[in-house]
Amino acid sequence: MAAPATSGGAAATAVERLVIENAAIATVDAHDTEYTSGHVVVAGNRIESIGAGPAPEGLEGVVRRVDGTGHLVTPGLVNTHHHFYQWITRGLATDHNLFEWLTALYPTWARLDEPMAYAAAQGSLAMMARGGVTTAMDHHYVFPRGAGDLSGAIIKAASETGVRFTLARGSMDRSEKDGGLPPDFAVETLEGALAATEETVDRYHDASFDSMTQIAVAPCSPFSVSTELLKQGAELARRKGVRLHTHGSETREEEQFCKELFGMGPTDYFASTGWLGDDVWMAHCVHMNDSDIAAFARTGTGVAHCPSSNARLAAGIARVPDMLEAGVPVGLGVDGTASNESGELHTELRNALLINRLGAHREAAMTARQALRLGTHGGARVLGRADQTGSLEPGKLADLVLWKLDTVAHASIADPVTALVFGAAAPVTLSLADGRPVVEDNHLVTVDEDAIARSTRAEARRLARIAAAG
Repeated sequence: MAAPATSGGAAATAVERLVIENAAIATVDAHDTEYTSGHVVVAGNRIESIGAGPAPEGLEGVVRRVDGTGHLVTPGLVNTHHHFYQWITRGLATDHNLFEWLTALYPTWARLDEPMAYAAAQGSLAMMARGGVTTAMDHHYVFPRGAGDLSGAIIKAASETGVRFTLARGSMDRSEKDGGLPPDFAVETLEGALAATEETVDRYHDASFDSMTQIAVAPCSPFSVSTELLKQGAELARRKGVRLHTHGSETREEEQFCKELFGMGPTDYFASTGWLGDDVWMAHCVHMNDSDIAAFARTGTGVAHCPSSNARLAAGIARVPDMLEAGVPVGLGVDGTASNESGELHTELRNALLINRLGAHREAAMTARQALRLGTHGGARVLGRADQTGSLEPGKLADLVLWKLDTVAHASIADPVTALVFGAAAPVTLSLADGRPVVEDNHLVTVDEDAIARSTRAEARRLARIAAAG
């Protein structure tokens, strides 16, 4: 049953307002409130009111009215795991498992430089934003010597695109000579990685309610970082008050690696290094036993579920229904586009539902609304931003998407949430991040898509030439 319309705070007369009316609305709030035909009023960068029927009369400062007939309004999608740089190495090593794939591609990635990182970030962000992402993240951990200001280039691209952004400043200090996978010249020293990470936090992290840029501490994975980097990285993050991110339990090979090297599985190893907690989220978590899931639930450790990448690399099916039942925070991730060439998060709503139905729970694994929650509120919770975004509620940030569902692709599906999740990728008529348009009529309005396509192609070719030359 739809809840009554609500309004946040005292009316402000000086602020500009945008009004959406006549649209179906899925708020993804705590009660899964939905309206078959309702309104959303945006005042500045906040949601002012939301409810059934037309917007309140007499609103001042209305600069735009949008007729949402035939559309569904949802919170903006939240991506919880990505590697932007991989945009310029798509379509390679397409028949490899994770370790084979990494071994094949690390020598190329180790040649990355600042112009490449910037172009790749532009491409990754453009594809996500065009598909309804309003909060993005990038786990960047490749910092070749002399490559330039890679973190600054990535943050610049996110700012230009106009989406809310978390940079998980990654690092690697376990190279081939230490039993890791990356080439020796592609890793940092322990001291260098920690210092550069702290500098990135100090320079860019904004902890404010409406922050557009936040930083997380993110050593790459158990097989590419030392135990000391994990331990000191966790201490750094908590001293600075930022979140922690890494890869965990992605493949059986990783589990075997941890047992051989550390004498325990990944979750126990992470616990021993201070890497379980409600300020931590991990990517993939495919191979989790009951004890692992209980530990994540008990500590509030989050999971970035990446169904397409897990399938692409034959990693397996994550136990997402069991995680949700236990209370583990779970969001969706695109993952790097060298293992998910589409680079789109809205397709992950569908893939999360379908792939999890191939698991033990079969048709009871997940519903369309659970999939939508993973991609919105679940992701915001994983990133530590559920109080600000991830659901449509008065007082929250105006991050929302107006999906067009009245074309031949969706018009015969009566339920709009089912149409969005089960159907083909829906066009985006309007996407707002922080109250500002990012997408209009399925095209980005903040950046030039054609120019980005040209630059990413040029940088991909340049990287390929450099890598081939050795």
